[in-house]
Amino acid sequence: MKVYIIKRILSAIPLLLCISFVCFVFINLIPSDPAEVALRVRQTPIITEEAVAAVRKELGLDDPFLIRYLRWLGDCIHLNFGVSYVNPSRTVLGEMARCLPATLKLALSSLVFVIVLSIPIGFFCAVYQNSWFDRIMRTFVFATTAMPAYWVGLLLMWIVSIKLDLLPTSGSGDFRYLILPSFTVALTYISTYIRLIRNNMLENMKEDYVLYANARGLRQRNILLRHILKNSMHTCIVAIGMAIPQMISGTIVVENVFAWPGLGKLCIESIFNRDYPVIQCYVLFIGFLFVIFNLLFDILQYVADPRMRNQA
Repeated sequence: MKVYIIKRILSAIPLLLCISFVCFVFINLIPSDPAEVALRVRQTPIITEEAVAAVRKELGLDDPFLIRYLRWLGDCIHLNFGVSYVNPSRTVLGEMARCLPATLKLALSSLVFVIVLSIPIGFFCAVYQNSWFDRIMRTFVFATTAMPAYWVGLLLMWIVSIKLDLLPTSGSGDFRYLILPSFTVALTYISTYIRLIRNNMLENMKEDYVLYANARGLRQRNILLRHILKNSMHTCIVAIGMAIPQMISGTIVVENVFAWPGLGKLCIESIFNRDYPVIQCYVLFIGFLFVIFNLLFDILQYVADPRMRNQA
């Protein structure tokens, strides 16, 4: 087990380096001059070549590409992501830390919706296969998977907030402000996990251990819950692990629809303001989350599933 964990950790290091390099390259491929953008954001009245040259020297843009990348990578390791162009008095790390709690709150509440709704619905769809409940849920899954998040958010806002006047339309505050955006983020994942749990349970129902359990006279409820559902959840562990960073990155649209003050709203504002250090930090952070959560849940699945340990 230790050998597997060490191998997985070592394999994640070059992947993180590749993500950082690609992130740095893409930001530097943007045609706009970061020095000129910084001067415009700082509302410099007259932008001269001397002013641009001074800012380029200040930002270290005159150095060779690899030197700039290695210096930036070293600063990132020390959690120094630079200064925001929009507000030079604030660091990028400070801006990210200011908006991160709101995004985590939204993502975690969405995860609660996913777990609470998808597991029982997927379970009953498999148990009552081809029943009216299963057909309705499969239609729901097909429809909601095709719906873009921004359209779902606007539709929920129009029906629940404007027509029924049950919940606030946008902004942040108490728990009521969190319901609509978190459900909007969770809706696509609920559909995905309903289908995943249902299909896994139907496949496990055909296994020999289910036949032997029925032959032993075990209660049908125990067979479904303790054997079929438990074995069907192994595949979902890694999928849920990948869903968490997807939810955090997927809030970028929903946060702007509902004016939720999180990382997604900060990223969109940074794109419009061409605040390159913030955009760079956001992309690096999301890539880092995907690698770390994939690594963590791969290890958890390896520990929880004896079949993987036997294959290793």
